[in-house]
Amino acid sequence: MPLMTKIICLANSWKHGDNCIAGIELWTGKWIRPVSKLDDGRIPRNTRLVLGKEPQLLDILEIPLAQTGPDFGFASENRSLLPGSWRPAGRVQPADVLKYCENTPYILHNSLSYVTVPFLQALPFPQRQTLQLVHAVEFHVRSAERARGSKQWKGTLVTARGQCLTDAGITDPVFVEKLEAGYRPQNSCLVTVSLSMPHRPPDWEGDDPCCKLIAGVIELDERSQIIADSYFRKFANVSPY
Repeated sequence: MPLMTKIICLANSWKHGDNCIAGIELWTGKWIRPVSKLDDGRIPRNTRLVLGKEPQLLDILEIPLAQTGPDFGFASENRSLLPGSWRPAGRVQPADVLKYCENTPYILHNSLSYVTVPFLQALPFPQRQTLQLVHAVEFHVRSAERARGSKQWKGTLVTARGQCLTDAGITDPVFVEKLEAGYRPQNSCLVTVSLSMPHRPPDWEGDDPCCKLIAGVIELDERSQIIADSYFRKFANVSPY
């Protein structure tokens, strides 16, 4: 039996017709993105189901994973899937993952809506971060028309430390379903921001970009919000630089 890795699921998002799963490993506190043998690592539905159900944010999952995986030239968190079923191992509360929100100058490396592949490749491998958990004190959403007439939801968020991400595509299917039904976020949120695979838009000039995506949204209830406010108040005067 392969060694099982326990992660707290913090993203189950759309990726080219299938999904991308990512979370924090319980043992190390580090991000892990399970990747399949498909060209971009996406996880097919029949692989990711846990007892017949989609993994939910804050689920603890046991996943058979190798110790390494394809980095696609820029990502440090990827681990290859091994044969075997995924298993449930409990759930956590939003307050349990607050400690994984990072005190960094920017959300994923810079103030732009993307990061280029050469920028990531210039970093030491452990710093090639493509996932980040963010505590958003402001979170606004809007719908945007795609080129072929379909709709995409975009989000803008601001943290208490002034970090900002503007008009990022939302790829969390559960959250998008709520938005389609008319729901709008009312409270602060924990947001997983992920970098996409490199994609060159039409008329793009410069190096290939990896777009910042909103891959998971956990809206805090009143109790969790009070805990979060208290937790982050301790770091209010700690410089992220």
